[in-house]
Amino acid sequence: MSISNTTTIGAIDAPSRRNTELLLLVFAVAVAVFAYLNVGLALDGKVPSGVLGYALGLAALAGVAHLVVRKFARYADPLLLPLATLLNGIGLVFIWRLDQSPRLISLAKVAYGTFTPSAPKQMLYSAIGVAIFVVVLLFLKDHRVLQRYTYVSMVVALILLIAPIFFPAQFGARIWIRIPGLGSLQPGEFAKIIIAIFFAGYLMVKRDALALASRRFMGLYLPRGRDLGPILVIWALSILILVFETDLGTSLLFFGLFVVMLYVATERTSWIVFGLLMSAAGAVGVATFEPHVQSRVTAWLDPFSCYTTDKTGACEQVGQALMSFGSGGTLGSGLGQGNSDLIGFAANADFILSTVGEELGLAGTMAILLVYGLIVERGIRTALAARDPFGKLLAVGLTGGFAIQIFVVAGGVMGLIPLTGMTMPFLAAGGSSVIANWALIGLLIRISDTARRPAPAPAPSTDAEMTQVVRP
Repeated sequence: MSISNTTTIGAIDAPSRRNTELLLLVFAVAVAVFAYLNVGLALDGKVPSGVLGYALGLAALAGVAHLVVRKFARYADPLLLPLATLLNGIGLVFIWRLDQSPRLISLAKVAYGTFTPSAPKQMLYSAIGVAIFVVVLLFLKDHRVLQRYTYVSMVVALILLIAPIFFPAQFGARIWIRIPGLGSLQPGEFAKIIIAIFFAGYLMVKRDALALASRRFMGLYLPRGRDLGPILVIWALSILILVFETDLGTSLLFFGLFVVMLYVATERTSWIVFGLLMSAAGAVGVATFEPHVQSRVTAWLDPFSCYTTDKTGACEQVGQALMSFGSGGTLGSGLGQGNSDLIGFAANADFILSTVGEELGLAGTMAILLVYGLIVERGIRTALAARDPFGKLLAVGLTGGFAIQIFVVAGGVMGLIPLTGMTMPFLAAGGSSVIANWALIGLLIRISDTARRPAPAPAPSTDAEMTQVVRP
C-alpha cells in the first residue's frame, strides 16, 4: 500500500486582471485625448496641432507603466494605474487649456517679462513621475523591507519639513526649496510618503501600549501621560511648521495623518477626539498672531469682503473660485469656454478645481472627486487585504495622506475650510506633486501585489498522513 499526501489545500492561481487594467488604460487615454480635442475645437475651431504628440506621449507613459506592472507586480490592483493615468491626463488638458489664455499670458509678461507654458513642463514631470513609479516596482520587491528604515525615515522626513525655513518665502509661505538652474522643489510632497513609512514602523512597535494601557473616563479611554508623548511631539512639530513656514496644508496633513494611523492601529476613538481638540487649539492659537494665516481665515469667513475694500491675494482668489463654481452650474460652460483664468497665476495650481467646476459644472466636479474616491477606496481595500500589520498600516497611511490632501485642497477652494496652498494630486501643475504621487501609487501597487498574490502551497504534513482514513 502506498501512502501519499492527500491534502486538497493548495495555491490557487488567482486572475491577475492585467488585461482589465490594459482596457481601462486605453479608456483613460481616450477620455483625455477627447478632452484635449474638445478644448482645441472650443478655442480655435480646429484640431489642435499638438494632439498627436499629447496622445502618443500619454499612451507611451501608460504603456510603460502597464508593462512594468504586468512583469513585476502581476497580481496588483488593476484600477490604481488607470485611475492615476486618467487624472494625470485630464490635468494636462486643463493646464494646457489655461496656457492658451491671453489674459494669463499678458499677466505673466507684465510680472516676469516673459510667458512660459506649464503644460510641456507638466508632461516632463509626469514622465519623471512614471520613471519613479517604475523604479519603485523594480527595486522594491517586498514593502516590508521599508520597516527596517523606520527611524531613518523619521530623520529624512524632518529634514525635508525643516529645509524650506532656510529659503525665501514665496506667495507668503516657506514651502519651496529653490535650486539654481533646476527650479523649485516642494519637499512636503515627498515628506508625506516618508512620514507614512515612519508612522507605520513606529506604531507596529507601540500600538499595544497605546491601545491597552489607558483609563476609562466619560466613555473615552484616556491614554496614560507617558503614551501622550508621541502625539504631543507631533502636535508641536505641526505647530512649528505652521508658525515658521506658514504652511497650513502641510501642518494639517502631517498631524491628521498621524491621528488617522494611530486610530487604525489602536482602534481607540479617544485618539480621534484628542487629535481634533489639539488640531483646533493649535490652528486657533496660530491664527491669532500669524498674519498670513489670519488673511486665509478672513478670506474664508468673508470671501467677497475684498470687493468692497482693497483687493488682496487670498480673498480675491477665493471669491473668484466661488464665482467660477457658481457660473458653471450643473453641466458647466463647456471645456475651454470658462473664465477661471481671472483667478490669476494660481489658476493652474491651487485653484485648478475651480476651472473644472466652471467648465464641467457640478457633474464634472463630482466625477473628478469620484475618481479620487475610487483611488482611496482601492487603497483601503489594499490595506484590508494586506497580510502583514506593517503593510496594513503603510497602506492606510499612504491612502489617508492622499485623502486628507484632497479634502484640504477641495475644501479650501470650495470655501469649506480656509485655503491651504497645497495642490490637487495629479490634476494641478507642480513637478514635486506629480512625481511624489506617482511614487505613492507605485507603493500602493507593490503592497496590493503582495496582498493579492496567491498563498504558497502548504508543505506536506506528517499529521495529515497519520490521520488519513484508508478504506478497504
